[in-house]
Amino acid sequence: MADGVEVTRLTAWVHGMVQGVGFRWWTRSRALELGLVGSAANLADGRVEVIAEGPRDNCERLLEALRSGESPGRVDHVAERWSPARGGLTGFVER
Repeated sequence: MADGVEVTRLTAWVHGMVQGVGFRWWTRSRALELGLVGSAANLADGRVEVIAEGPRDNCERLLEALRSGESPGRVDHVAERWSPARGGLTGFVER
């Protein structure tokens, strides 16, 4: 907890047509707007894994954005896992 704000880690697995369509770039832009650190990475099975750390409210906003239907490509489902922030991340990178 930093200054009374709960800092957390969101791991989200985005299913659908989300590779090769600018989805990771779009996710990075949303995360940076929210002041989050982490990454968006393509997985071999066609999903994108998003790891974001920061204030819980901002992580929830990113999750809402991932599910909004406003991203490039087509999102069919987003699975999520919440855990304590681990730290050690800087910036938000595409992998």
